[in-house]
Amino acid sequence: MTSIHSPQQLGDAIRTARKQLALTQPQLALAAGVGVRFVVELEAGKPSVRLALVLRVIDALGGEMALNGLPGVMAGAQREGHADGA
Repeated sequence: MTSIHSPQQLGDAIRTARKQLALTQPQLALAAGVGVRFVVELEAGKPSVRLALVLRVIDALGGEMALNGLPGVMAGAQREGHADGA
């Protein structure tokens, strides 16, 4: 698991995963249903990217986002029937 503490770290992690999967930025954009400019800005660490689109890119790379260390996150998710915390 990769800990992310800044937009730049998120961009670096996305770029590394994309390259490990031998995808170009346009290929990733197509797979995620986002524009190439979005992928470029995300990888550059732009702090104002849309979370919904970030999640689509992460999903297209085969990843998932998880929150750790927040009080009540798991208890609330389990009440809603989502044991995975999503």
